[in-house]
Amino acid sequence: MRLYLAQHGEAVDKSVDPDRPLSCRGEQDVRGAASVLARAEAAPKQIMHSGKIRAKRTAEILADALKASADASEISGIAPLDSVVEFAKRLPELGDEVMLCGHQPFMGRLVSYLLAGNEETPLVEYVPGSVACLESTPDDGWVLCWFLRPELCHVID
Repeated sequence: MRLYLAQHGEAVDKSVDPDRPLSCRGEQDVRGAASVLARAEAAPKQIMHSGKIRAKRTAEILADALKASADASEISGIAPLDSVVEFAKRLPELGDEVMLCGHQPFMGRLVSYLLAGNEETPLVEYVPGSVACLESTPDDGWVLCWFLRPELCHVID
């Protein structure tokens, strides 16, 4: 299984809009990441998001650029403070090429749990618009294939 874990792009402050949609920079960062991922031929078969507007928009941008075989859809269990241990149990039923668009601290904790078996061990430093790619191993473990942060996309692009 290949699992792409994306943090939504930068969102506007709550004081500007309580729904916190993506900011202009957030849209730009996600489009940059999407461009790099498309050129790298990342091919998630499905892209799922938390349902919050900023994660949904991030998923839509990525789905469009990556020509996902299905529209971005909502999935429960990936809100910022949801249990990564419980969600990890659901991974086998998701398919073999899946992208999740969600939030911190959930994304970082899921990476840590899958790679180290301990969600409290920080292994990657997410910033808005970051994407991690993990792959399952034959012995039911996981490896980190790569980690992309938005500032790299502007250099690569």
